Amino acid sequence: MQKNPHFAVVLSGCGRADGSEIHEAVFALLCVQNMGCTFQCFAPNINQAAVINHLDNQPMVETRNVLVEAARIARGNILPLEDFHAEDFDGIIFPGGLGAVTNWCDFASKGTQCSVDTSVREVIRACWEHKVVIGAMCIAPVLVALVLADKKVHFTLGAGGATAEKLEKLGAVHEEVGVTDVCIDRKNLVCSTPAYMLATNMLDVCQGAQNMVGAMCQLMKDRA
Repeated sequence: MQKNPHFAVVLSGCGRADGSEIHEAVFALLCVQNMGCTFQCFAPNINQAAVINHLDNQPMVETRNVLVEAARIARGNILPLEDFHAEDFDGIIFPGGLGAVTNWCDFASKGTQCSVDTSVREVIRACWEHKVVIGAMCIAPVLVALVLADKKVHFTLGAGGATAEKLEKLGAVHEEVGVTDVCIDRKNLVCSTPAYMLATNMLDVCQGAQNMVGAMCQLMKDRA
């Protein structure tokens, strides 16, 4: 591990209803810096599955690009996901937001029969193979559970339910945790936290992000 761990943060757009949940993404970035670490943002260069008006939650008839929209959160400092190389990073974080299950994959509409964007799948598998510590927030653990189901990965969505049960049928293992707690899979080097799956305020989301990043850094030390 480098003296100052280097994180990748993967975004799925900008906005909870059709991209990355902004609070979760920003708190993840903030907490990485609070731990004395550095980061680089990435996003797949693909069109969004849908564009949602965040004022009334209704679909809009237009096309937006995930990478372009995610650049709003990253203040332009973002790279296409195809430029990601696992050997350059110690950790990787996937914030939540519905873009995780509509843009990175189509789980929201097809469940476990969904397809996962090739670049996202390859990045998650490469991180597992290179022992890059993986963090996921809110609904994003669904992606990790889908891609690493054969590794019997442990994950959390906070509380159980139909979504967790579907993923457990594939081989993943769901753990129920509190709103700011972290599910830590030490074998597979995966950490996840509920964020807005359970949270009703920003303070809990930020504390959960801090706990997750702290757990990830501890796994990096243990791995080294």
